[in-house]
Amino acid sequence: MTWSDFEDIAIALSESHPETDPLGVRFTDLHQMVTTLEGFDDDPHKSNEAKLEAIQMAWFEEWRESRGDSAL
Repeated sequence: MTWSDFEDIAIALSESHPETDPLGVRFTDLHQMVTTLEGFDDDPHKSNEAKLEAIQMAWFEEWRESRGDSAL
């Protein structure tokens, strides 16, 4: 996985942190969570706020769907 694999990262985060509310995760913590995922193979310094936000929102969608909540 690379920083641009938002959906794959979101699924992996949802599986590895099923009880974590993605919107409660700081970007610094999210960065570490992503870089330590099994299968993540990209330069940790290539992340930026836009990429982390896209990952967080994709993870949030996964998190909501896993709870059967389709409305914001």
